[in-house]
Parts: sequence; structure tokens; C-alpha cells
Amino acid sequence: MVVTAASVTDAAAAPRVIEAAPADVTGNLGVVWADSAYERKGFAEFAAAEYGFRVEIMKRPPGSVGFVVIPRRWVVERTFAWLTRCRRNLRDYERRTDSSEAMIKISAVRMMLSRLHPPEDPRVFNYRKA
Repeated sequence: MVVTAASVTDAAAAPRVIEAAPADVTGNLGVVWADSAYERKGFAEFAAAEYGFRVEIMKRPPGSVGFVVIPRRWVVERTFAWLTRCRRNLRDYERRTDSSEAMIKISAVRMMLSRLHPPEDPRVFNYRKA
């Protein structure tokens, strides 16, 4: 996992993210889905030359107007929604990127543990009776 400053674009940070990943992860990649921002910095060429996997750019359908669901984009958005359920990840409270990275890892571990051993009495949200 790599956390960068907000001024670094996703496409510029993508090679650092791939380089920081363990070799057993990058060796098993066949296809990586990315949005159109990754076209600009040559990430697809870098990934193919250095690691041998293919980058598929997920684009809006031609001629579309307004909100359009982009294929596979919901997976990323859903994951961010799960991570922001933890209060510390909801806003950018951290001053340093390494502490922000640690909080994201802690949140991910909490999510994995709750899936491995779900609570026997899950708290269900109910509106108050009028």
C-alpha cells in the first residue's frame, strides 16, 4: 500500500504502487482495470513492459451524457465506502502519509476480521418509534 500527498495524481503514483506490491501479487496479475486518467501517464505501457500484465481502461460509453455507471468502477467506490465507515478514515485527520496508511491498514484488518468471525448479535439500525 502506498499513500501519497493529495497533490500527486493517481496515474503518477500508480508505478510506485505496483513497485511496492509483493512479487507474488504482481506475478499473478493478468488484467488491471483503470479509469481514463491512467492513459495520460503511460501506465499501461509501464505495466506491460515491467510486469507483463495488461491494463484495461474503463471509459464512459461514447455519446453518454450525465451520470453513467462505469463498468468495474463500483468495486473501488464500494471499498472506499467500507473504509470510510471507520471514523478516522472519514476525514483526513492525519498529518503524515505513513500514519494515514497505518489507519487504512487497521481498518482493512478490522473489516477482514469481522467477515471471518461475524458478531452473533449484529446491531441493526432502526428508526425510533413515533
